[in-house]
Amino acid sequence: MATTIPLTKRGAEKLKEELHRLKTVERHAVINAISEARAQGDLSENAEYEAAKDKQGFIEGRIIEIEGKLSSAQVIDPSSVNAGGRVVFGTTVDLEEEESGNEVTYQIVGDDEADLKQGLISISSPIARALIGKEAGDVAEVVAPGGIKRYEIVDVRYI
Repeated sequence: MATTIPLTKRGAEKLKEELHRLKTVERHAVINAISEARAQGDLSENAEYEAAKDKQGFIEGRIIEIEGKLSSAQVIDPSSVNAGGRVVFGTTVDLEEEESGNEVTYQIVGDDEADLKQGLISISSPIARALIGKEAGDVAEVVAPGGIKRYEIVDVRYI
């Protein structure tokens, strides 16, 4: 039985866009590059041909990978979630680190969508695991390399 992969609606759309680009642009470009390299003659010592074949393998592998993820994805639209104010997958959470007072905002997303610079944290990350099920006003303790960090949940949004 295939494992379902949680994805936000935005994450699924990004994967679909990448898949479309790979199939309609990248695949055709690499086929043209292979054709041009073949026209140069001897393929045994043709670096352009080898590079194009390697790129083709990467593109085809990525297409298969994305199709697999999309076929087993459980797409969740955070704006349609009503978890009664609790932190769940797709939630956007405003936090205040108790020691420093620094405020941060994170959205809990699928593993493939995570991008800390964009404020997107993986559902399997230590901080997300500490936040799941909590609500505004609760404190989450996260075991970090520098010790335990405590975050107060300031706000929970489903956007």
